[in-house]
Amino acid sequence: MTHRAAILGASGYTGAELVRLIATHPALEVAALTADRKAGLAMAEVFPHLRHLDLPPLQRIEEVDFSCIDIAFCALPHATSQQVIAALPESLKVIDLSADFRLRDPAAYERWYGKPHSARELQASAAYGLTEFYRDEIRAARLVAGTGCNVATGLYALLPAVTAGVIGTDDIILDLKCGVSGAGRSLKENLLHAELSEGWQPYGTGGTHRHLGEFDQELSHAAGREVAVQFTPTLIPGNRGILAAAYVSGEAEAIRAALNEAYAGEPFLHVLPEGRVPSTHHVRGSNLVHLSVVAERRTGRATIYAVLDNLVKGASGQAVQNANLMLGRPETDGLMLAPVFP
Repeated sequence: MTHRAAILGASGYTGAELVRLIATHPALEVAALTADRKAGLAMAEVFPHLRHLDLPPLQRIEEVDFSCIDIAFCALPHATSQQVIAALPESLKVIDLSADFRLRDPAAYERWYGKPHSARELQASAAYGLTEFYRDEIRAARLVAGTGCNVATGLYALLPAVTAGVIGTDDIILDLKCGVSGAGRSLKENLLHAELSEGWQPYGTGGTHRHLGEFDQELSHAAGREVAVQFTPTLIPGNRGILAAAYVSGEAEAIRAALNEAYAGEPFLHVLPEGRVPSTHHVRGSNLVHLSVVAERRTGRATIYAVLDNLVKGASGQAVQNANLMLGRPETDGLMLAPVFP
């Protein structure tokens, strides 16, 4: 059986990545593509690297016949998805790649995003899209909220250790290096080549980054008590990839055992052997996550590393993986592409 998919907001990086992944999927086809300013254009005009695919033209959301659609991927800007998804047919399965439905608590959403949520009934029903930890909820959901790409990387490193109680939760320091595509495709002065290249730039410093709301929610849930990590992301002059380094108190051997147990049999998550550290080069263009644990010279201290491709496992690949669950398909459908190297 073939399922017909609509990609809402297909002119952004995550929209293009969804098209690339679905093109090799055995049971999904792209039936509708929407954009706002680029409505009426062929996808090949917006993304020439997709010229070889037979795709529908970009159109406005209101022009889509959703009676012919089985699942919608919403790749719209933050704060836009709420109104759009609320107006979609209730029978339609939806995966949202924005931040609009990630936080379960309306007060937390208002705190981190500066205004009340406009679709609270949907917010309460959305499943959180970290696939390996919420499979049952995702499988039964009508609406899935994709995680932030930074958050996914950090949570893959930390959740097994927090759940197993093998690290302290009062002094977690999380340092992330992020490729520029995570900032989206919109024109921004600080993302111009002359502004970005040859330099690294921290952002969202001092506990202001909105992804902290997700970290608070998920790590506190895992620990059964309030957890507040220290988190600093740094924008680096690379196109793709996130490297997370979590500095924690705990024994490396126990942490590695917790990760190995949590991810045993997982098709996309791989804990590297002792003595190896991951590289974003080795997951580029794939739905893979590589992790490792290193004992530090101070007794009882360790660093947990995790890498993923922010556009695939951090966004569009995660969305396809969750769509597979929602549609009763094998979880790996369309996602076993090997990384691109070098």
